[in-house]
Amino acid sequence: MPLNKLIRDGDNQDLTNERFKSTFDTDLMASELRGGPEKLARVRELRDEITKRGHLFEVIPSAHRTRIERIEDVSKLTKNMMEILPEIADVTSNFEMITVLRDVIGIEGFPLAIHSLMFVPTIQNQADEEQIELWLMDAIQGKIIGTYAQTELGHGTNLSAIETTATFDPSTDQFIIHTPTTTANKWWPGGLGSCCTHVILVANLIIDNKNYGPHPFFMPIRNTQTYLPIPGVRVGDIGTKMGINCVDNGFLGFDNYRIPRRNMLMKHSKVSKNGVYTAPSHPKVGYTTMLYMRSEMIYHQSQYLAMALIIAIRYSAVRRQGEIQAGQPEVQIIDYQTQQYRLLPGLARCIAFITAAETVRSMTENCFKGLAHGNSELLADLHNLSCGLKAVVTNQSSQSIDQARQACGGHGYSDASYMPTLFTSAIAACTYEGENIVMLLQLAKYLMKAMAKIDGSSEELGVLMQYLKNEKSSKDNELICHFEHIARQRVHHAYRQMKSLETSGINKDVAFTSCSVDMAKAARAHTKLFIANGFVERCQQVKEPEIRKVFDDLLELYLCYELSEMALDLSLDGYLSSEGVYDLRHRIYEAMRRLRPNAVSIVDSFDICDRELRSVLGRRDGHVYENLIKWAQMSPLNQKGLPHVEKYLKPMTNSKL
Repeated sequence: MPLNKLIRDGDNQDLTNERFKSTFDTDLMASELRGGPEKLARVRELRDEITKRGHLFEVIPSAHRTRIERIEDVSKLTKNMMEILPEIADVTSNFEMITVLRDVIGIEGFPLAIHSLMFVPTIQNQADEEQIELWLMDAIQGKIIGTYAQTELGHGTNLSAIETTATFDPSTDQFIIHTPTTTANKWWPGGLGSCCTHVILVANLIIDNKNYGPHPFFMPIRNTQTYLPIPGVRVGDIGTKMGINCVDNGFLGFDNYRIPRRNMLMKHSKVSKNGVYTAPSHPKVGYTTMLYMRSEMIYHQSQYLAMALIIAIRYSAVRRQGEIQAGQPEVQIIDYQTQQYRLLPGLARCIAFITAAETVRSMTENCFKGLAHGNSELLADLHNLSCGLKAVVTNQSSQSIDQARQACGGHGYSDASYMPTLFTSAIAACTYEGENIVMLLQLAKYLMKAMAKIDGSSEELGVLMQYLKNEKSSKDNELICHFEHIARQRVHHAYRQMKSLETSGINKDVAFTSCSVDMAKAARAHTKLFIANGFVERCQQVKEPEIRKVFDDLLELYLCYELSEMALDLSLDGYLSSEGVYDLRHRIYEAMRRLRPNAVSIVDSFDICDRELRSVLGRRDGHVYENLIKWAQMSPLNQKGLPHVEKYLKPMTNSKL
């Protein structure tokens, strides 16, 4: 039996030939990538259950629909999905919910997206027991639909500058919620435009004219029966965007709107009836929703990239173009080294990001468990690490997805490929939940604090910071030593620049800002070191020999490619000779050569079905051209009875111009 389990009679022959080259069992690789055989089996069970109910989820491809039609379609899909979910899935399992959502809805968003990712987790992590009893089950069952409203029209990542106020009125035991300026209007929350009935609102807590800073509040904003805004609430949709137009991102403002005191989430911070404020155990415990969102974001980005690579690599095996040798048949474009260089480093990144997502998700769960018992030791480390990971992973995923799109030539520009949707969905994450440069600078401040400890001969450095003290690494892996050198040099350089300015009399905050480009570079290098270390450790856990060989090749490609992208840092101070840099490039080409026969089987092992992939170019059977024609014929412009431009343009044929 072939090692690749996706081979079927009647498939495109080039794609079948690629699958016969596999040196490993694709089910074993899929199990490795999905987190074990039990999870893989469960994914396939859920997929089969959805297939049995496929009639519930049939809609016209979104590219052929208007925005309003798209929102109506996903609302219908959401309703049908919620009705059958208890029959097929464990609704308390994040893993099962995401599996079903990706299959049924896709990646363009739906009315319960932010509800599931932020609204429900915030109640779980920041509400006290009484509040959880009141609100959580209604939220889980969809009886109320919520979103998370933090970003304002004039203030995004800088949480301390938000303007919305929640002023305590002890005479009524209520908070007065107010939008004092135009720039204080909440702007961007997904689902806010027309779908949600409630929000978790982040507003400044005001007691006796004292501002205690941003706190979360549970807010009804629409009547659950009529869906009309509650008096005192201004809410609506902000319009079309570059992508993700199935989501109704919205605006929200308040005119002295009153809510009960107990609508402030009070697990960590509290306000008593007589206005006494109790502060949280750690100033950043309110960031738990952001931490959860960022840990999930890294996983979602890895999945967007996986989908793009499935599409591009399968298409590259089917598409033939040009000659390598005169007189020979046209070649599969995947045989061109330039095509491999576009795609295979992205494939290596994808596995690295999956690993990083698993690691940070585990760290986040441990952090939340610690907070539940009053232990906040992990919080600062995790908060800052998540900032760096969010910035690096979203940026590199977007880059690699766009390379995959370009690798598909003109067809990659068509919505039929699903590449435009993948790209716009991925690149949106470069700005939401914290703009990437601001995230890098957040991490850089943390790194500067670590350097100050080293300056003061402090031994109190976390495990992730130890490399900053050591000029020589104790790591066995030569390439990881290179990553450590780059990160150490960049962090030390940024710190020296900042301290030099401070010594000359410049304010320390101004000094930091004056070095912010180098600060961002230092944060990137630190984050890349974390990802690289995690990938090395992950490869060492692979037991199956043939799978391990592939992982090792992907690791070699990842490490050498990322290092070559930072080659100047390796050679600038004489750490590595020019020959050493050229050797990294040679190792990239050798790793690509070894991976080339397995490229299709590796992406097959992501185990993403055609229904979820939503791409004509990336279908399992490889029949690209036949399916492109069918897809084009579905265009509304080809349907009879619809208005056409001819009635305007045809009269122009007699023009005398």
